[in-house]
Amino acid sequence: MHKKKNYMDELVEYLRKNLKKGYTKESLKWALINQGYSKIEVENALRLADEKLANEAPILRAKATINYELVEPKVEKVSFWKRLFGG
Repeated sequence: MHKKKNYMDELVEYLRKNLKKGYTKESLKWALINQGYSKIEVENALRLADEKLANEAPILRAKATINYELVEPKVEKVSFWKRLFGG
């Protein structure tokens, strides 16, 4: 017998998938509230979805480093006389 996910798990999974797609929390929250879900249930589900997404995020072990290198342009010096008379 297949056990169906409970109501809150389905709501959390819906929010998690749509947050991954790029929808904002506010837009999802108000869309669900306008569909008849209670504000408290939606806020709790958002909190749980945030926790799940945070647990799925990779842990960065190394710090990024930025290397700077100064490159001076090569400027050929031309004497005054060459500039004056050409050559």
